[in-house]
Order: sequence, then structure tokens, then C-alpha cells
Amino acid sequence: MTGMGTNHDNASVTLEALAHLGEGHIAYVKQIRSEDVPGLFPQAPHIAPGIKLFALHSADGTPIMLTDSREAAVANAWSQELQAVSVH
Repeated sequence: MTGMGTNHDNASVTLEALAHLGEGHIAYVKQIRSEDVPGLFPQAPHIAPGIKLFALHSADGTPIMLTDSREAAVANAWSQELQAVSVH
């Protein structure tokens, strides 16, 4: 299809460019289980299994913080002048 001036068949984004998309501007909040904490936050103390937590990540996936409330994660993003988005 060429009538609209875009051809999605030829559009490509490198993995490197995708990794930097939103860098310094966007962070995402993801609900995780306490069992996932050691893989994301190796320095965190042991947390009992079965606890619902929220992780804030930079746009490239780097973990920023861990908390027990979504609101705290969003507030931390705002304090760092980042737009928080949720992922499921």
C-alpha cells in the first residue's frame, strides 16, 4: 500500500533504537511477585514468598525501585521527572 505515504513493509527499528525509546522520559511500573525479586534486585533482602510488589523500571528495562504500592512507584517516577506507564 503506497497511497498514504507510508510503507510499513519497509519500516524497521533496530533493537538498539528500540531499547533507547523513551529513555530519560518514560518509566514503567510492573506488578511482580516477591519470588521475582532476586532476579531483578539481587541486592534486596530476602522477602517472603507470595507477596505482591511493584517494580519501577527505566524505559530500557533497568530496575529503578521496588515498593509494595503502585502509587509509591508512580510517585517515585514523577519525582525523577519520568512519565510512568503500566505494563501487564
